[in-house]
Amino acid sequence: MEFSSKLLEQAVNEMAQLPGIGKRTALRLVLHLLRQPQEQTRFLTEALTQMREQMKFCSSCHTLSDVEVCSICSNPSRNPHIICVVEDVRDVMAIENTQQFKGIYHVLGGKISPIDGIGPSQLHITSLVEKVKTTPVEEVIFALSSTMEGDTTNFYIYKQIQNTGIKTSTIARGIAVGDELEYADEVTLGRSILHRIPFENSLKNN
Repeated sequence: MEFSSKLLEQAVNEMAQLPGIGKRTALRLVLHLLRQPQEQTRFLTEALTQMREQMKFCSSCHTLSDVEVCSICSNPSRNPHIICVVEDVRDVMAIENTQQFKGIYHVLGGKISPIDGIGPSQLHITSLVEKVKTTPVEEVIFALSSTMEGDTTNFYIYKQIQNTGIKTSTIARGIAVGDELEYADEVTLGRSILHRIPFENSLKNN
């Protein structure tokens, strides 16, 4: 792709670094920004810069937050004794959209995947186990995607907390095997939360 401007080429190359954005789409987006009032572009730049510099991770559940403790963990109407374990903030948003879950979350920051060089020590598993052992948790819900990596991560955590006497469950398999949680429709995902099953039962079915 030939460019008449080095500045345009640089902007397109940077935009094309985003996932799912090729060079042609990046060019279309950059040209769209150039057609907008300069003030509008500045708003976008400032929003991205502010997000990058000021965004925090909740000290309790590790989701993205504007403050030290996120609005879900600090909400007195949520049940802190039920923890839903998810991979990342996209899964928190997906489950919240169902309006079926009233507990709190624990964001692992990924899944165990040896082929990608991701082991338990690189995820927020230790803090989850510590939370389960030191606070009055009643139930841990495994809500990772039903992939090999998700099942491996579920089983690893289950073995860590198996002897605590705390109830463990997993979302019902209304979610197709191999599907990522964020792509499930809200009705199916909501039902899978409501009709969750004991985690031990999921082991027997595998």
